[in-house]
Amino acid sequence: VAEGVDVGPHRARPGDAVVLSGPVGEHGIAVLSRREGLEFGTELRSDTAALHRLVAAMLAAGGQGVHVLRDPTRGGLAASLCELAASGGVGVEFEERAVPVPDAVRAACGFLGLDPLHVANEGKLVAFVAPEQVDAVVAAMRAIPEGAGATVIGRLTEEHPGLVVARTALGAQRVVDRPLGEQLPRIC
Repeated sequence: VAEGVDVGPHRARPGDAVVLSGPVGEHGIAVLSRREGLEFGTELRSDTAALHRLVAAMLAAGGQGVHVLRDPTRGGLAASLCELAASGGVGVEFEERAVPVPDAVRAACGFLGLDPLHVANEGKLVAFVAPEQVDAVVAAMRAIPEGAGATVIGRLTEEHPGLVVARTALGAQRVVDRPLGEQLPRIC
């Protein structure tokens, strides 16, 4: 990352797009299934990946319009969005069905009673990007394997600062909280 680049939560701005680099939950469910000896009738693989090329591509395409970057590892996407909303003083709104969840992860979470938004990831990132740069940033992300599944899932708002709100498939809204406890104990 070039000197002077700042991607901390204090740079979050109402109107920013919430961008996710790809499907969630693969790492946490893969590790959990191995640790607990669970079989789900399909092969689950961790999404572990180095993100430096993805970040470099995003910064090259969006420059200072890439306001915030975070990896949704511990506590999954929900924890990352909650932390960023609180520390950035903005509200986060997103569409639940816009969040890509692989069928195997969705099925395993349903079986285990887990929310895919709370499941750990290792090769994904979430970004807040200025609206005028979001198309270029998403295109740059999709141009490399680590960001092939990049998608805009929501936006930042002045309303409800510090809170994350999801619009459900039925059109209702729900507040998304940080997960309680740890679904996946530390590996290292």
